[in-house]
Amino acid sequence: MARYTGPVCRICRRHGQKLMLKGDRCMGKCTLDRRNVPPGQQLSRRRRISDRGLQLKEKQKARFTYGVLERQFRKTFAEAGRLPGATGENMVQLLERRLDNVVYRLGFGDSRAQARQLVRHGHIMLNGRRAGIPSLSVKPGDVITWREASTKTVPYKELAESPPSGPLPGWLSLDVGNLSAKVLSQPAKEDMELSFDATTVVEYYSR
Repeated sequence: MARYTGPVCRICRRHGQKLMLKGDRCMGKCTLDRRNVPPGQQLSRRRRISDRGLQLKEKQKARFTYGVLERQFRKTFAEAGRLPGATGENMVQLLERRLDNVVYRLGFGDSRAQARQLVRHGHIMLNGRRAGIPSLSVKPGDVITWREASTKTVPYKELAESPPSGPLPGWLSLDVGNLSAKVLSQPAKEDMELSFDATTVVEYYSR
């Protein structure tokens, strides 16, 4: 299945909640605030969603939140199942450790989509090496910096003039002056801001 390239506000309307697909821009003028109804023709009487349908809905919310394709998501779930501990928590931890998500969490990108673009265009360095794969998994001790040539780009200059000031997850540290970061530990459960129920996602794949 190809990546969705349509209006992302339709996804939020479909699920009836803000998935923060535009980052901070979702907190301003949001289509969901004006039209809190699913896209498409409105039926006078809606059918009840089955348990399987609710599970599918949660799985899709998780996929769209992290911008992951179905095949990638299945691989992440399979890997989470092989790890010790709760599969749902392991799955979210693996998704949080994706490089594009880390770049977003650090405030280098306004949204995960923009963070993914920064990684793909080679602006981000991981442990001193150019990293162009958004799905790379970080680990404690890893250092994330900007490529030297990228310090002349508009995104970097905007960050340098207005450094990230939002709350940072406890498992990451940021040197605001140099715009460099370090992974301190594995993501903790309290640091995961979830818009979906991970347990329900596990139930979907467990059938």
